[in-house]
Amino acid sequence: MVGTATKPTAGELKPWREARTPPFIRIEGISKHFGDFIAVDDVSLDIWQGEIFCLLGGSGCGKSTLLRMLAGFEAPSAGKVSIDGQDMAGVPPEARPTNMMFQSYALFPHMSVEKNVAYGLLRGGMGKAEAMEKVAAMLKLVQLEGFAARKPHQLSGGQRQRVALARSLVKRPKLLLLDEPLGALDKKLREETQFELMNIQDQLGVTFIVVTHDQEEAMTLATRIGVMDAGRIVQVGEPRAIYERPGSRFVADFIGTVNLFEGKVDVAAPDAMRITTAEGPILTEPVVGLRAGQQVAVAVRPEKMRLSREQGAAANVLSGTVSDYAYMGDMTIYKLALDNGRSVKVSVSNIDDASEAFTWDERLFISFPAKAGVVLSA
Repeated sequence: MVGTATKPTAGELKPWREARTPPFIRIEGISKHFGDFIAVDDVSLDIWQGEIFCLLGGSGCGKSTLLRMLAGFEAPSAGKVSIDGQDMAGVPPEARPTNMMFQSYALFPHMSVEKNVAYGLLRGGMGKAEAMEKVAAMLKLVQLEGFAARKPHQLSGGQRQRVALARSLVKRPKLLLLDEPLGALDKKLREETQFELMNIQDQLGVTFIVVTHDQEEAMTLATRIGVMDAGRIVQVGEPRAIYERPGSRFVADFIGTVNLFEGKVDVAAPDAMRITTAEGPILTEPVVGLRAGQQVAVAVRPEKMRLSREQGAAANVLSGTVSDYAYMGDMTIYKLALDNGRSVKVSVSNIDDASEAFTWDERLFISFPAKAGVVLSA
């Protein structure tokens, strides 16, 4: 069974912020056990039509198992999945309004590009003329109209990925499930293809759920991200919120690079908080519900910090010696050893000539404002 997805209007671009808009996919208390092993543990999640929702986590966290339950390849041990208002219990994969694109692409090596894309349509009983018309339109959409007669081995990795995408989308599923879709591509091609995926999804309005372990990929593609760990979803949010306001030490450490300062709340005033850490006192903005004496961590992203040979007058100032650095082109990442032996990373944008930057063994000051620190109690 297939359907036609409808692209959300401008007023519905972030429907998860509006309770009046019902979710397109509802996952309620879903779990999956393999013997004594719990792969997915009591996950509840709502996803709206037109989203590119990314399930992000390390190997073995349960994200691919959750995707396979949505596709119907695995039956839940407990819980319920509804797609477009229909309970999927007992509905086989071929009868769901979904399609799935695998990391391996699973193309038929003996078939041409055109026949690979047309396979599902013809097998479903569509007439050849109509099928070929749809295939031609889809190949044009993925910029492969001149490659219809080629075999998969005659294509680059990026082109094979687009063939697999065209085949997955040609039947216009309401929901496309993508399991590490760009994992086989090199870094530059992967970055280019991310934007192609976004453009194609935008044109078709199909809801995408993407499984990935790549944080940058999730941040680029997603309308929202669900971070998974040990079978559970530990935080759901828009990419900026996940990065800027992580809800736990795990999320802060897993998404991007972060400096975590462990300590205890010393002062919890209405206008500021002071955290006592082994590196010294750290001032942050107030956090509702935290009290003096509570154990917390302060997460500070490397790009929120500043390096200087002068102490300055920021809310927070630490000092250390440059132990290492790496020139990355657009930025330089410095590692500084503090007096207590702690290593801190600071990234500096290379706006000016990097040859005039800091070097090994320099004694420098690290400063950051109170708003740069995210206080984590979990």
